[in-house]
Formats: sequence, structure tokens, C-alpha cells
Amino acid sequence: MGSFVQLTSLDGTASPAWVARPDVPARGAVVVLQEIFGVNAHIRAVADRLAARGYMAVAPSLFTRVEAGVDLGYGDADRAKGMALKSAAEALPQPGVLPEIEAAIAHAATLVPGGKVGIVGFCWGGLWAWRAACNLPSLSAAACYYGGGMTTPLEMGREPLCPVIAHFGRRDSHIPVDAVQAFAQAQKHVQVHLYDADHGFNCDQRSAYDEASALQARDRTLAFFDQQLA
Repeated sequence: MGSFVQLTSLDGTASPAWVARPDVPARGAVVVLQEIFGVNAHIRAVADRLAARGYMAVAPSLFTRVEAGVDLGYGDADRAKGMALKSAAEALPQPGVLPEIEAAIAHAATLVPGGKVGIVGFCWGGLWAWRAACNLPSLSAAACYYGGGMTTPLEMGREPLCPVIAHFGRRDSHIPVDAVQAFAQAQKHVQVHLYDADHGFNCDQRSAYDEASALQARDRTLAFFDQQLA
């Protein structure tokens, strides 16, 4: 359903993005932000499923500035490489990978009537979906899945510029429940949901996949986008 296109950030950096187009007139556009594993088969499938639900979906490569063409699996070696790439990307000078996200939003806006764009991110992408929601007025909605780092004092102190929904797992050892509760207390206007699941519960290619939680979070996210991007 989708294919790669080249996008260019405002500073001239070119990077690929997976674009999935619906077979019907688009009801809106959604930018999909990767985990630490790149724009791999899972992230492309997420974009394709959004397109099947009527959304134009754009998944930019967030590792372009540190390594091109990243497409990793979920084994130990790939996980170690993904963590190293994430560290390198987080060490980039400000604004980090935000220009790639901005380019994806701008491109997505040209593909739909009205130009409304939402964003959804997973793990590291969930953190960047949150940062984008707090920095980019061009966004109309943001959905964050188990965003690693979202519950730090720095991130909790940000103010989103658009409506946000956030999904976390109660059994996620990377993001303790008390930290999620503190985030929810600090961000009362954010819809925060907890699931009886582990980190990565949305990804059906990971051992942590939890179908019931993934489907419930998906339905909530789609209803949220249907409302905010209408």
C-alpha cells in the first residue's frame, strides 16, 4: 500500500519517509514515528493500517543524520544497535531530529484537504511525538505509546500545543507506574491510559505484544484522531 519518498528538511537534509495512501478520500493525515529499530516492517505496517482506515500516513526516518537506511529486527544484536543509534540521535545538536518530523508534517499536510495532521509515536518515537506536540503548532493531535523519557521532570514540564493521548503498560520496567501517575497528575489535560501489558505491547513482532491491550489502545487512538482531525 505504501512506498518510500524523499523529504527535505528546512536545513536541506534529505531523508526517506514511508508514505501510505488510502484508497478513499483521506479523512486526515498522521505522521508515524519509529521505535529505535528504524522505519522497519512493523512501522510500515502501522502506516499501512492507518491508510486502510482512511488516513494518509507518513513515517519519516529519524536516524538519517546518524545512519541512513536503518531497518532493524527485534533480536538482541538489533536492539543493541538501535540503542546505540538512539543515543547518537539524542546527542545531535538541538533541535535534534525535529526537522525530519517537521518535514513529514509539512508533506502530510499537502496530501489532505484542510491540512490537519496528527502524530503517533512508539517508544523513542512516543517521546518525540510528545516533544513535537509541545513544539510544533502545525500539529492537531498527538498519540504517544510508551514514550521512554516522557515521565522525566524535563518532559513533564513541557506544555502541549494540541490534544494528546498517551498509552503506557503497567508491567513496563522502563517506565514505572508511579512515574506515569506523576505525569498524569502534572498533565491533567492529557488522556493517560494504563494497560496490563509490558513495554512494546503494540508491536506484534515483539514478545511483549499484547493483543487485547493493542486493540484497546488502537481503538482509543483512532477515535481520538477521528475527533481531532475531522
